[in-house]
Amino acid sequence: MRRKTAPETGAPALSPYQEGLRARLLAAPVVPAPEPWRNVFGGRAAVGGLTGIGFGTDSGTGHDLVTVVSGAGYGVFDAVTGERIARDRDPEDDGPDGTADLSCPGIGPLAGRRVRIAGLFGGGAHSTSGDGWTVDVEAPDWPNHRVLLSSNGGDWHRPPHTEGWWHVFHSTWSTLRAAGFSPSGRTLAVATSSDLTLWTRDA
Repeated sequence: MRRKTAPETGAPALSPYQEGLRARLLAAPVVPAPEPWRNVFGGRAAVGGLTGIGFGTDSGTGHDLVTVVSGAGYGVFDAVTGERIARDRDPEDDGPDGTADLSCPGIGPLAGRRVRIAGLFGGGAHSTSGDGWTVDVEAPDWPNHRVLLSSNGGDWHRPPHTEGWWHVFHSTWSTLRAAGFSPSGRTLAVATSSDLTLWTRDA
């Protein structure tokens, strides 16, 4: 049997099931992440020319830290308070794309450590938190990306929206670089080429 194609593009046509999934994603509005998650910045932090992010832990406070790599150097944000606690505008290394493991030297509280970076040059953050939360990135209207947060086995493939899954981010203005959890599972980060969004929850 010959596979049907979409007449306007010649590409394989979506099945009714796939069309239903796409329609569900397109119809889902962006909503706040559910409790216990809290948006750290109350929105987004502008980071022009962002290329990637990585995670670490502050040995003093125990807070998750987010290293941001951009065309303007390196920065480190406290993922609980949202404070930018370190900045290096002129790093001596070539950045994560110049290393085999996509890492860069830590700065501030992460000095003396290597931080693995996910973003423009590859790599990835955790897609699960280790205790039931999951993050998915979908693009039903590519090149725009949607970030979906699911809880305790919640599956966006099943309706209804906000019962087990939440559409928490829709990148329509910039290119998505990375989305995922910190190793501790207490921070969810979404990075685009122009900004950083963080959600945190208590341990």
